[in-house]
Amino acid sequence: MRTRTIKIENRLVGDGYPCFVIGEIAQAHDGSLGTAHAYIDALARAGVDAIKFQTHIASAESSPDEKFRINVFPQDGSRYDYWKRMEFSKDQWHSLFEHARRKNLIFLSSPFSFEAVDLLEALGVPAWKVGSGEVTNLPMLKKMAATGKPVLISSGMSSWSDMDEAVSTVTDNGGQVALFQCTTSYPCPPEKIGLNVIGELQTRYLRPVGLSDHSGTIYPSLAAVTLGAKLIEVHAVFSKDCFGPDVGASLTIPALTQLVEGIRYIEAMANSPLDKDAEARELEELRLLFGKSLYTRGDLPKGYRLEAGDIALKKPGTGIPAKNIDRVIGKRLMRDYRADEQLHESDMDD
Repeated sequence: MRTRTIKIENRLVGDGYPCFVIGEIAQAHDGSLGTAHAYIDALARAGVDAIKFQTHIASAESSPDEKFRINVFPQDGSRYDYWKRMEFSKDQWHSLFEHARRKNLIFLSSPFSFEAVDLLEALGVPAWKVGSGEVTNLPMLKKMAATGKPVLISSGMSSWSDMDEAVSTVTDNGGQVALFQCTTSYPCPPEKIGLNVIGELQTRYLRPVGLSDHSGTIYPSLAAVTLGAKLIEVHAVFSKDCFGPDVGASLTIPALTQLVEGIRYIEAMANSPLDKDAEARELEELRLLFGKSLYTRGDLPKGYRLEAGDIALKKPGTGIPAKNIDRVIGKRLMRDYRADEQLHESDMDD
């Protein structure tokens, strides 16, 4: 059964509910447990709903054949060495999980092996985030789906057939699905964001849909929310001067704070439809104050027939509305008028 709503811990996500904002730390901690804890405090202040890490177990996911995507790690001889340095122990992951809960953050982490799934399941993560490179890892998707927890899938490097197969794998094994438009480019230029895919995902799968953005700016996520995105995921970093391959694709903490504020502002607008006629009635006093009425330009005697040049349009709008000027041209005044006096229809006849 397809559903446009899923539940992540105590949060309903989908149509009619606030956008679920995920701040991704990924490898921004660079292997430092202390830095990882510091990010939890920072993202809690920024106002996100969830913080997401990546759980790497080098021996379970990598081999000597794996190449660097970007070799910026002078201390690591191989990609395997890098993943090894990114590892935390079970106890360390538990400390991060509990810290996030104390800060009222939902803790998420992307697993990259069966062993990582088992570790995170033991922690009690409330949902699974599938990175772009794992979409075709159907055995792991089945393992995640079997837990009964929502599976959040990034489309990243996937074709439509890849996505169809991934969604079917999860749903056929009892799991709920949410989907992210995502472009695997760091940082991602505006021409590659793919906002159109948000609507295509919604139409194709009838599931909650979001954007996982790597632009390093707040703009794509704000645009996505106006298009109906119900989940937003962005990378976060303390400073653009930090070390790491994802820094250029990440938001600083102040920018992340602004993004969350912007999303909530957009939601407040979207959830408050305006009745223009009702608003106009409420603003009647201002309409009269700023509106224009018909006034005389100079002194005019009784019996004079008004010409266009005799009439000025001036505030306030408490007299004959400016739009009715053609109705009074040619009419005869029934009394004398001084210059700069508001005209009244009761003082005219044909």
